[in-house]
Parts: sequence; structure tokens; C-alpha cells
Amino acid sequence: MTPPVQDLVTISIDGKAVEVPKGTLVIRAAEQVGVHIPRFCDHPLLKPVAACRACLVDVATPGRDGTIQKMPKPQPACSTTVTPGMEVETQYTSEVAKKAQEGVLEFLLVNHPLDCPVCDKGGECPLQNQAMSDGRADSRFTGAKRLQAKPVRLTSEILLDRERCILCQRCVRFGKEIPGDAFLDLQGRGGGASPLDAHGFLGEQIGNFDTQILGFVDEADNPDGHTTTRTESLTGPCGEAGLIGSAHAGPVSLEDRDLSGRAFSSYFSGNVIQICPVGALTSATYRFRSRPFDLVSTPSVTDHDASGAAIRVDARRGQVLRHLAGEDAEVNEEWLSDKDRFAFTWQASPDRLTSPMIRAEDGTLVATSWPTALRAAAEGLAKAKAANGVAFLPGGRLTFEDAYAWSKFARVVAGSNAIDFRARTCTQEEADLLRADVAGSGLGVTYADVEKAPQVLAVGFEAEDECATLYLRLRKAVDAGTTKVCVLSPFTTPGSKKLKATVLKAQPGTEAEVIAAITKDAEGGLGNLATSLGQDGSIILLGERAADTPGLITQVRALAQRTGARLAWIPRRAGERGALEAGCFPNLLPFGRTTEDAEARADVAAVWGVDSLPDAPFRCQERIIEYLNEDKLSALVIGGVDLRDMPEQDATRAALANADFVVQLEVRHSAITPDADVVFPVAPPHEKAGTFINWEGRLRPFGQALTSKELSDHAVLDRLAKASGVDLGTYTLKEIHTELAQLKDWDGARAPFRDKPMNQTPVLQPGQAVLGMWKPLLDAGRCQDGEPHLAGTSRVPVARVSAATAKANNLQSGVALSTDKGVITLPLVVTDMPDETVWVPQCSAGSTVYATLGAAYGAVVSLNPAEVTQ
Repeated sequence: MTPPVQDLVTISIDGKAVEVPKGTLVIRAAEQVGVHIPRFCDHPLLKPVAACRACLVDVATPGRDGTIQKMPKPQPACSTTVTPGMEVETQYTSEVAKKAQEGVLEFLLVNHPLDCPVCDKGGECPLQNQAMSDGRADSRFTGAKRLQAKPVRLTSEILLDRERCILCQRCVRFGKEIPGDAFLDLQGRGGGASPLDAHGFLGEQIGNFDTQILGFVDEADNPDGHTTTRTESLTGPCGEAGLIGSAHAGPVSLEDRDLSGRAFSSYFSGNVIQICPVGALTSATYRFRSRPFDLVSTPSVTDHDASGAAIRVDARRGQVLRHLAGEDAEVNEEWLSDKDRFAFTWQASPDRLTSPMIRAEDGTLVATSWPTALRAAAEGLAKAKAANGVAFLPGGRLTFEDAYAWSKFARVVAGSNAIDFRARTCTQEEADLLRADVAGSGLGVTYADVEKAPQVLAVGFEAEDECATLYLRLRKAVDAGTTKVCVLSPFTTPGSKKLKATVLKAQPGTEAEVIAAITKDAEGGLGNLATSLGQDGSIILLGERAADTPGLITQVRALAQRTGARLAWIPRRAGERGALEAGCFPNLLPFGRTTEDAEARADVAAVWGVDSLPDAPFRCQERIIEYLNEDKLSALVIGGVDLRDMPEQDATRAALANADFVVQLEVRHSAITPDADVVFPVAPPHEKAGTFINWEGRLRPFGQALTSKELSDHAVLDRLAKASGVDLGTYTLKEIHTELAQLKDWDGARAPFRDKPMNQTPVLQPGQAVLGMWKPLLDAGRCQDGEPHLAGTSRVPVARVSAATAKANNLQSGVALSTDKGVITLPLVVTDMPDETVWVPQCSAGSTVYATLGAAYGAVVSLNPAEVTQ
């Protein structure tokens, strides 16, 4: 489509003529001609407010008679839009502008502490830089600077040094405009004085609301007006404990708190640290750990979710100290979730595997040399191949190159198609979708497409929890008025509220029926939704959780076909799309080739330098577990799998114990390690280079941040293949990329998709409910280990039921969910949702559903009253 012609406006900046689109801000026009104008509050992704006044320039515009007239006072370049014939003079050509800018900067520095050598922002601080480049040479201020008690703990992760704050409001605007979380605001009026003085008036400052700061105190709860009913779980002025009722207009309800006891702030709060221009906002993790000029920076990509968000890894003396958001306009722009920003310490945890291990004669695992471990693994796998065969569970967190090596090793060395990256619920219906529509499809729906879509329907997908970067792009589109969002979910989540989403409430297991009812002939909202999805550019986002409900994927695919909406599959883990493209999947070879297709097998075999590839069909991870327990498979090679993610916990543990031979490739000791016969340590993302493929199908290469003696999976498997007498050719990235270049173009037939029937709604007995669940963004996952400050910001785990269900089961403060296997007890939150339904977080503190209940999504659980202190 041809882009619309823009109206251009001609102005002059310091005597240079420039043409810019109508509506352009003066500060952006100046950037186009290479003129630097100082600024603090300005940010290209935030709305202008002209709060700091550092960008004042001299502006003249034509009057009604055409005469150029100067405005009576300097104007803020960050909020002034261009007009035809405008003449702008910056500090380079106007003494008025120069004096104004110097005056503003002088006032900002009056009470700003001179602590640059110990400030976390020192060395990358805009205030520091602009004080040197644009400020006065000498200070005229001789008085005592205002002091503020610090730090104020806004969350368990974010700390505020109020004396450094210059009130630019970047943090406030970010929270309100980008994620929709107004967890900070500007409070107070005027200058005020030090809070250590004995007075009741405090000046304007940034913070979360506190009754002590704002000057109103509930005398009934606080008879002495000060500290008797304060609680250490919230922070008030001077860093003292705050009041429970101070974070909102009323008491903070349980579901609105985080694990530290504070009001839940945001999944994106760490962005305020990065965009703060002065170092007023700091991280509890990074505070006083390093100076920017001590750091070695490496561009990288998030290894948590499938967003492909660009990050920057900063390391000092062989230790990663922080992640920052990278700039990528096509993906994450300049934003990052707190999980991507702070959850990296697991890669250097004390339980790291440091050397290969093998099973000794007494049954214990002992450290050994690489040659010994490789020889033992090769011999064990050879015996298993000759017996009942070898299966592979690589997990969903591998790089594309590592996944390719797993796929090639399974076929070439082990002669096996029993490989599946999915460490979660698996169905043949999902397998058909991935083989027919996703694998080998290349770049499909993109972030830009989502931002322009008139209608987006999310099925089995909670964007804020499961792909945070995509949530931000959706909210940007909703805020711009270009996109409407509809979500299929048991209840209206906080993320759905912020997206102003229409929520189709469905009991877990009945979602397929709701999707089937979305037709243009339907009455009311479902008919309107079908019409909206028929608009050009509409999108259906299908989360991996759709596989939990039989028939749902079939109905979603049919909905896309009858409306013309584009369909995008969104996995949760960073490596899942890459593993699919690499062929770490039953009956699938690289880039969508199927093992049933003789031509496809021959094509891959030629590149791999072998005569033939196995064509025996195999099914999913669940069948691998079943076959291991039934002695139909002899050995298992397993990678980054967390047993808590496996729906059949007991069966998986039994399979590990029953297997004749188990090889593990892992970064850290895990619950699987005691059952392994050979363990190989592998490098985590910080210690290797590679590529992730995000949900769009976009390649996201990244560099190695730390020097390491550990090998990537692809190098370990190459060595293991050589010990087995096979040259796998995957030791270096160059070797792998050479082969991938020969395989990437495939236009042969794809596997067919076979429609599946919808499941039957279970018949419930009194005291029973249908279970719904998913993982919140911050949970108890192993990739968040070692970061207690981040853990404190996660939402309090609660169980949600409807008012009618709570009444029918006499539930008050808490509920005990039980199956034959175990019980989970959580605080109760009454929610507008279908009756006879209960929702809990899947893997959070005190709520590990698979491990404790052994129940899948849509299963029937018993509900009993429980006393829970809230």
C-alpha cells in the first residue's frame, strides 16, 4: 500500500532551512539538521510535557501581516510544533536561548547533590553531560543543599533518591502511557523544605502516594498521626515504614499486592531506572555495584520469552551486573519487562555444573574428564540404539543453532525421530498446526502488523504475563485508537483492563464452543466480533495454552479461515520457535520438511552427508514418557527441562528411573540430575553466541558476553557424535550456518492438518470446580532464581472463584484445592467469572499445580474452605 503523502512545513533553525512533516516538534526538527538542544523530560516515545524547561529556544513566527515576530519569551522546543515560516534560534545563535538554558540548568543543580563519583548514573548521566557542555562554568550557589532521607523503597526492586530528582516526570509518564501502571506520580506543590524539619508541608516530589507526604492522616487508624500503625511492608517518607492505606485511595486489596506486601507496581517498573536522566531511581540489585565506564557491554536478546526483545548485557570482571533495554524499533522499541531486565542471576548461581559427571559403580555421580564422560555416553547410547532406541527432550530454551544440533544428532547418530522440545501439555492437534502452518513459514505476523490491526483476538494467551513486549505493543495500538482487543479468558485480568479489552468469559475446557459460535450470523457481540475479524489486517493471537483444550486449535483455525484474519502462534519460551524450525519435533525436519516425505528426507540427508534418515513415525513428549515406562525406549537425552513444567509429574519421574540410560545437558543441577547416568555442563546464554527466533519468525542473533570454558549444546553434541564415530559438523556456528543456508528454502508439501472434535464438558459433583491456570510473568521458575528483589515484586498468588461458587462452597478467606494427589491452599479472591470454576497461578510460591495436584488445565478439583490470613 502506498504511504500517504505528508504535508511538509519549511522552517529555519539557526539559519538553516529544513522541511519537516506538519506537526513535528521543534526539538525533532533540530535533530534532523544535527543541532543539539539540551533536554531532560523529552523522550521520543513519551508525550511532551515541557516539565524541565531545559530546551528553551528563541522562536519567531510570521504574524498575520506576514512580518516575522519573536515570541515574548523563550519556548520549550520539546512541546512546540513547527509552523510555516518559523525561525528558531538555539543556544548557538541566540544569547536569550543560551541564558535561559543556563539559568534552568543552574536551578536544577542548586539542590542536586555533587555525588557523581558514587552515583549509579555517573558516567552515563545526561545531567552530568549537559552541565559540562551547556552549563555555566562557575556555580553561584553558596548555600547548603537540601537533604532528603534516602533511599525510599518504592518496590522491593526500585529505590528512589529524592534529592537527585529533577521532576522531569519521565517515570510518571512512562507508567501511565506505556504499560498503563500509574505506580508513581508527582505529588505535593511548590518548593517546600527538608522533610527532616518540623513542619507539615513537603514540596513537590516523585513517589507513590503516602498519607504522611500528602498531609492527610486517618486519625482513627493513626491516633498519634505518626508511626504507631505503620508497617514495614510499605515505605513512607524519610524511608520509614508506610501505611497500608496510603498506596491507593483506599485499602490495598490482596490481589493488588506483591509478595513484599506493597501495592503491586508493574511488570515494567525497571524501565524508569533506565530512562531517569539523573540517577534518582536505582535498582536494589545494581546499586553501588559498578560505574558505567567499568562495564563491557554486549548486544543480546532476551532468553526468557518468545518476544525477541533486544537487551544490552553489561559485565565487569567476568560477572554480569545488569541488563538494559536495547533499542530496536521493530521489536521492543526501548522497553523491557522486569523479568528480562533483572532475572539473569540464575546463570551464575552456586549450583552451576562445572564438570562432566558419570555414574560410579556405587551409584553416585562423580566428576570426571570430558573424554571419559563422552566415551561413557557414546557407549551407553550405542547400546540403547541397538536395543529399543533413544529419545530426546531438549526443552524450549535452546538457541536455534543448539536446537539444530539436537535435531541432527537424533537423526544421524541415534537414528531416532523421538524428539520433542515441548516441556508442557502436548497434543496431536497442536502438532498438526505447527507442522502445517508454522514450521518453515518464515516471518509472519509482526509487531508492526499488530500495531496496525483493527481487531486482535487473543486465545489461550494472556499478553502481559506470557509475552510482555507484545503486550506493550498492543497497548500502544489501543491507546492510539487503531486497535480493538478481545480476549478469551475465564475472567478480566489486569492486563485486559489496561488493554480495554472485550473479554469472552469461558469456563476452562469450553473455549472451543465459544470460538465456534463466532460467526457473522451470530447475534450481539459474537457477530460483531466476527465482522471485526473480517476487516483487512485483523489478527488472531493463539497462545501455546490453546493446546490444553481439545478442539480449540481446530476451531480457531476455522475461524481464521472464515473471517480472513491472520493467525499467529505465540509460544512462551524463547527457544520454542527456533526448535520447531530446527526440527526438534516429532516427524519434522528443518524448516517444515516432514519425515514422511521421501523427497524431504533425501534433501536433508544430502546436506547432512548421510545415505538416509529415519522415517518411522513418532508422536510427542507424552508418548516418549509412556514408551520409557513401558521399556519400548531404552535411553533418554534430556536438556533444559524443569520437571515442574511436565503435566505428568509421577510418570516423568518414573520414566527417568526406568530408563536404561539417561544423558543430561544442563547449566545447573536440577531434579533430573540424580537420575542421569552422564551429565554434561553447557553454557548459559551469557556465555555463548547464537540466535533465537521470536514468535514473529524473526531471527534474533546475539553475542557472547562472558568468556567461558563451558561449551554450547551444539559443541557438546558434536564431541559426543565424534566419540560415537560420526562427524556431526556442528562444533562451530559457521559450520551450522553453512548447512542452514542450504536447507532454509523449502517449497515442498507441508503436513496436513486434521480437524479434532471438541471435548465434553465434565459433569461436576457438589464441592467440585473446573481448574483454570497459567503462569504469571513473575513466578517460581528456575530462570528467576537468585533475584529476591525481583521476586518481591511478583503478584500475590490467589485462587479466584465467582461469588456464587464461593457461597455454594462456604468459601470465605481461603480455599483448599485438592485432588487425589495433594492440596493447594491459597487466599480467596471473589471474581466475576463463570461459576463452578477456580483459577490459580500454575507455578508460583505455594501454587505448583502439576507437582502438587497432578491436574491439568480443565481438570476437576475439589474445593474446601480454608482459613488464610490475608
